[in-house]
Amino acid sequence: MIPDIGIPNTIKKNRNATINIYSSLNDDNIDQDVVDGFGEEWTKFHAFSENELIDLENHYFDIIKNNMIDEHSVIADFGCGTGRFSKYFQSKVKHIDLVDPSDAIYVAANFLGERPNCRFIKSSIGALPMPDNSYDFAMSIGVLHHIPDTKSALKSCVDKVKKGGFFYVYLYYNLDNKGPIFKLIFKVVNRLRLIISTLPSFLKKLICDLLAITVYWPLAKFSNILSKIGFPNIAKRIPLSFYSNKSFKIMRNDALDRFGTQLEQRFTKEEVFHLMEDVGLKNIVISDQTPFWHAIGQK
Repeated sequence: MIPDIGIPNTIKKNRNATINIYSSLNDDNIDQDVVDGFGEEWTKFHAFSENELIDLENHYFDIIKNNMIDEHSVIADFGCGTGRFSKYFQSKVKHIDLVDPSDAIYVAANFLGERPNCRFIKSSIGALPMPDNSYDFAMSIGVLHHIPDTKSALKSCVDKVKKGGFFYVYLYYNLDNKGPIFKLIFKVVNRLRLIISTLPSFLKKLICDLLAITVYWPLAKFSNILSKIGFPNIAKRIPLSFYSNKSFKIMRNDALDRFGTQLEQRFTKEEVFHLMEDVGLKNIVISDQTPFWHAIGQK
């Protein structure tokens, strides 16, 4: 059954879809500046190739098994952004609700609006309009660590999953599986983020593009070369090796994602496990593959 989402505050239509808009005034677990920033980001980076979308399966969805989702599943993507992750599942499920509090929801509607099994909802995580126990499967990828109270936001999402259903999440890792040199580099990078994220939008985007050119691309290509000439173990230790086979567009997008937001929280693998356990998930699996940490649990 498709979840009832009540009567929205506003309904907007674009050429492809209807967007159901709900007020976030009753949600005190939201940073509107962060939301607005991501809306700008995803408006800039909204076109992804089929190869880039297929690549998601290898890096993000390695722990999602066939018994967790099928053609009868009703699912949700909380914090959908442009809808690139939803696109991967759209043809595999009965229905998908794409939910985002930012203007990125309009980008997602343009991207997936012609698909009849997609519904678009502009709402914050803390004020979701659908009843609890609505979905067979739900996900929130790279979102909840940008919300002031991550645990509360996680619970809000898990509450919407049916008993026996599955919830998938990706939360930034706290470098708990890295050495001291890597952690030192991160401290420097994080201080840069605190400065860059406060800059005017055009300047922030310019600097992030420069970082993609001068830092992301060289390190990613160096890692790729090391892997090709027979040193894969060394290649994996290079910072930003995750991008060794990614397009430059992905690097630009992620540089803006990494340096452009003022609110970012990080978690160890153990903390991710306990967060998921505390909100009612069991049979938790946390992948040991990049990106760290992506995990799935059953309600």
